[in-house]
Amino acid sequence: MFEIKKTNLLLAMAGAAVLMAGTPVLAQDAAAPADPAAAAATTTPAAPAATPAAPADVADAGGEADGEPARVGGEHAGELTVATMFMDADIVVKIVMIGLVLASVFSWTLLLIKLFEFGALNRKTDQFLETFRGARTIADMRRVAISEEYEGNPLADMAAAATDEIELSRQAGLSVTGDHRDSALYRAQTAVSAVQSGLAKRLSGGQQFLASVGSTGPFIGLFGTVYGIMRSFIGIANTNTTNLAVVAPGIAEALLATGIGLFAAIPAVIFYNYFNTRIAAYGTRSDGFNAELMNAISRNLDKGA
Repeated sequence: MFEIKKTNLLLAMAGAAVLMAGTPVLAQDAAAPADPAAAAATTTPAAPAATPAAPADVADAGGEADGEPARVGGEHAGELTVATMFMDADIVVKIVMIGLVLASVFSWTLLLIKLFEFGALNRKTDQFLETFRGARTIADMRRVAISEEYEGNPLADMAAAATDEIELSRQAGLSVTGDHRDSALYRAQTAVSAVQSGLAKRLSGGQQFLASVGSTGPFIGLFGTVYGIMRSFIGIANTNTTNLAVVAPGIAEALLATGIGLFAAIPAVIFYNYFNTRIAAYGTRSDGFNAELMNAISRNLDKGA
């Protein structure tokens, strides 16, 4: 019995020793992956961290990281042209530009109209003077002056006013010769002066518009520029950038208003001065005709014609 118990005890100790020796191997085998592919998967390095977001100031700049800086106050990308600057401008600046362009168009239209007007006026005046100087009596002068061919001509209207006054005096039974000659000439001169006084107003149509465009055009354009630059600086403050490529387009759009203002004003001033010279020249011509008309009437009154 004692030998059996001793044998059992030795077997138990041997089994415990075997069990203790096999436990690490089993634990290692259990920890090892069953599949080499799985082992390779477990040894794959971790994916790199996500790319950090772009800085807020770059995003606000409208894409400076892409190599195309945003335009403060503009939305149209690409080459900076007059058309794109106009399209990107603020509504107030656009209204200023459109008004100035229309004023410039009207100025050039007025130039063409008045050039044709003065050309036709001088041709008709030359024809009238040639015919008038061939008249021999006051009645002949009156017939030439009131003819439809010279209707509306300022010099013809002057001659018609003077001869009508002489004719009215005769019809009223007043003497226009002898001692009453001077009074007849005075009445005729007064009638001519009444017609001549409206000559400058008649020829100066459109001059006020040209003067207004020439004097106010640059200031209207400057208003658009000041407003546009103010808006550009507000945009600069909002984007927190001082990159010239970003801020320059907005400022260029504002300066375009001043350029258009000068484009409208400079021709208007030139046209105004030019037509003032033409009006003054025709006024001098009418003064000379006034003296010629009074001399012709005086001669005929002395002859009793």
